[in-house]
Amino acid sequence: MGKRDWSWAILGVIALGIRYLATFNPEATDDIYSRKFFPVIRNVIDRTLGYLPFPSVYFFILTVFLVLGFYLYKLRSKEGWKRKLKYSLRALANGLGALIFFFLFLWGYNYQRTPIFQQLGLNPNPLTLEELKEEVFITQKLAQQYRLAITNDTTAITEILTYPELEKIVRSNMGENLDMLGLNFTGRPRTKLFPPPGFMRKMGILGIYFPFTGESYIDPTLHALEQPFTVAHEMAHSYGVTNEGEANFIAWVICGNSEDPLLKYSAQLRLLMYQIRDYFRMDPEDYKIFLKNLDRGVRNDMISIRDASEAIQPFSYEISRKSNDIFLKSQGVKAGVNSYQQLPMLAHAWRIKMKGE
Repeated sequence: MGKRDWSWAILGVIALGIRYLATFNPEATDDIYSRKFFPVIRNVIDRTLGYLPFPSVYFFILTVFLVLGFYLYKLRSKEGWKRKLKYSLRALANGLGALIFFFLFLWGYNYQRTPIFQQLGLNPNPLTLEELKEEVFITQKLAQQYRLAITNDTTAITEILTYPELEKIVRSNMGENLDMLGLNFTGRPRTKLFPPPGFMRKMGILGIYFPFTGESYIDPTLHALEQPFTVAHEMAHSYGVTNEGEANFIAWVICGNSEDPLLKYSAQLRLLMYQIRDYFRMDPEDYKIFLKNLDRGVRNDMISIRDASEAIQPFSYEISRKSNDIFLKSQGVKAGVNSYQQLPMLAHAWRIKMKGE
């Protein structure tokens, strides 16, 4: 590159221009990028970085430090504050351009694709109180049934499979059950534990997909019963699903249709926890009666999950939530962080579709 090279800055601007056009052409984005270009990226990553026994994000961090080191080395050779300033501004523009370019081309254009629920022909709408009560009844019965397949003990479940075994089972189920959704996802993405334990939760994150390495990560301290669903959620992101509510929905369908009772239970338990939040908001008094009559084992698991969540508090929950909300909205997810709460509506729409109504 020459002394006045703005290549990465220009590529970043071009990438943003393509994103702008993609926003108005979701079907073309789906056909060209999500169904043709991105699957190639997905499979290349899975057959390379996916085999590493440790998070490949460490390579990214190392690269960042090397680039910063090179920048400081070159900066020292510049004479005068004007040359140093010009070089710094150009380096900053190229750095941001490179981040934008790789983010969009490695994954980010999936934000402009046709929403998954539209591809599946679902029509999610806010639930009435009566619809919610019916859904809660179905979900809590399923949760109770699947929990009994795991254990007859009503003591909270706090230990399950080793993580390598769990990840392998979830990956297998993703591959086996994606066809039922009619989605042409390919690849075998990884979701790895991200050390040190508790760090991600301190940052207000349970799990995350990192586009620059094509891997997703969860915090090792995540409650045992939350891990199966969260791993499936992050793997959905790895397949190019960007909306948080849709990633929750795919995780729920995949785990719910597994032959493994642990995955089934994790899916229904997560859905139930979303549903009862709405239940409490819509009918607080009836919600209290529901909790009193809830299966003791399921209730103990919910309490255990709550206690585990409160044991590690984020540095600033508000900053974490707000930054995530801004990021999602900047990518076209109008609901922002509220998209996480869409699972009850999507699950209801899916159950209606499965009934053929």
